[in-house]
Amino acid sequence: MLAPFGIRPKGTLVARMLPLAQALVRQGALVRIVAPPVLEPRDAGRVELLDGVEVRHTALPRWPGAAAHLQAALLMRRTALTHQPDVIHLFKPKGYGGLAVRAGIGNAALVVDSDDWEGRGGWNDLAGYPPLARRVFAWQEQDLPRRAGAVTVASRTLQTQMWGFGIAPGRVFYVPNGVAAPRGDAARGGGGRRVAWYTRFWECPPESMVAIWARVHAARRDTTLVVIGRGEHGEEHRFLAAARQAGIADSIDYLGWLEPTAIPAVLDTIDLALVPVSDTLVMRARASAKLLELVAAGIPLVASRVGEAAEYLRDSRGGVLVPPDDAAAFADATLLLLSDPAQRRMLLERAAGISAEYSWDALAPVVIRAWQVARAGPAPAR
Repeated sequence: MLAPFGIRPKGTLVARMLPLAQALVRQGALVRIVAPPVLEPRDAGRVELLDGVEVRHTALPRWPGAAAHLQAALLMRRTALTHQPDVIHLFKPKGYGGLAVRAGIGNAALVVDSDDWEGRGGWNDLAGYPPLARRVFAWQEQDLPRRAGAVTVASRTLQTQMWGFGIAPGRVFYVPNGVAAPRGDAARGGGGRRVAWYTRFWECPPESMVAIWARVHAARRDTTLVVIGRGEHGEEHRFLAAARQAGIADSIDYLGWLEPTAIPAVLDTIDLALVPVSDTLVMRARASAKLLELVAAGIPLVASRVGEAAEYLRDSRGGVLVPPDDAAAFADATLLLLSDPAQRRMLLERAAGISAEYSWDALAPVVIRAWQVARAGPAPAR
């Protein structure tokens, strides 16, 4: 497996690649992950064995200037081919891993995984990449899946995207993010007063959350909004400023970014979690790892009916779905659940269906089938 970045700075490896690889190992596969250390130079050359999966970070590139990008890709390619793999599974159709694949992978079959809409209308517009990088990523997003023997996708939106690229439906495999078995019980510790927002602040405009919480707090003065997370570009400051202007800052406990190991203890104090999401192409294409982390923590949810949330939470499994971009409807659903412990318990009881359908062990056979299809060929031209 080729990772888009290392194990620390971003979520794709830890939230998707690694648990999927570990599930594949449990089912008899031999899986290695190769990751570039570009966003975390201290990990260069580091090798870790994590529940049967070797995670190997390549060395730092030494070539000057733009040539360093090419060397980073070549280092990934060389490391990946050392053990003569049967399959190269590229996670994210972009970046260094994408360049490594284009340099040639010998007789290995290629499978490409997509968990975000990367090009125009997607992360290219959201992340503020330089113009050249945006053009390269948009090209890679379409070129690499077409060269693959099979494609795995994290959402129904991305499944449709791949069909639109001309990839045969039989080569596109729906593999949403998986969820661990719920670790919490139905009796939360806050007495219906502590509400969480676990966010990176780009899922919806910060002002949208302020509008929701202002309505909730006006009706329930005893409630506290616990905010976990930090924005990509300081959006948390915009949120806190809007909260002060709305007169609700005293009801917000902003914790900022937390080490992953510290988050479970915070979630254990939470009665209800809010997952407001705007109806955008980026959010339709995502399978939110944070939403699934909240499910695994045993917390009932109020979530916008956008993208994979509608798949995960259908039939009131773990949460209530409301129309996107509707602060009044979101606040009303929140207040209803805060006042009804029995309803919250019912949602948690139904959440067992999510864990059964979307466990990594249940999803791993779909990936094995994608590998088999890719190996059976005929392989697309590379």
